[in-house]
Amino acid sequence: MSLEGKTIGILITNSFYNFKIMIKELKKFIDQNANIILFIEESFYNTFKEDDFIKEVKHITKNESIHSLQEWDSSGFKNGIDVLIVLPSTSNTIAKLANDITDDFETMIIHHSLKLEKPIVLAISCDDGLSSGAENLGKLFNIRNYYFVPFKQTNPITRPRAITFDSSYLYKTIICALNKEQIQPILLSI
Repeated sequence: MSLEGKTIGILITNSFYNFKIMIKELKKFIDQNANIILFIEESFYNTFKEDDFIKEVKHITKNESIHSLQEWDSSGFKNGIDVLIVLPSTSNTIAKLANDITDDFETMIIHHSLKLEKPIVLAISCDDGLSSGAENLGKLFNIRNYYFVPFKQTNPITRPRAITFDSSYLYKTIICALNKEQIQPILLSI
């Protein structure tokens, strides 16, 4: 299966993330003739709207980003995405999803996509994934339509409780999620 003709929503959470990795992945999706809709939380967008990252994303996707619920309502994409990627899925986002809290732009889009039975791909990046956040991850593993990009311990010595996704698995995870399959979500760090 390819991504040709698929509409992929990418929800960038209000968190720092390696933008170079994001650009590389977006280009892969575009090369597969996928349509990319970028959702960027408003305060994050306002911080980076003049940044080269936002300009490059617009250039690559040929789409304006959506960063408010009003724009989302009028965009025509409210019911038209095939898969939603949450990048990165932070401890805060994971906790809200695991406890069914819908109180912001991010969680509204995710919960709406779940109501439509769309796959939600979570690209985990959190400092407490192997401590207080583990319970929330466990809850999400048992909820239908959540799919995890394989993740591993960030650094066993300097950040022993932190986990992060492996971007080399993002494309495969999306393909599997569209087929309602979860690939092995936990990678060993050795």
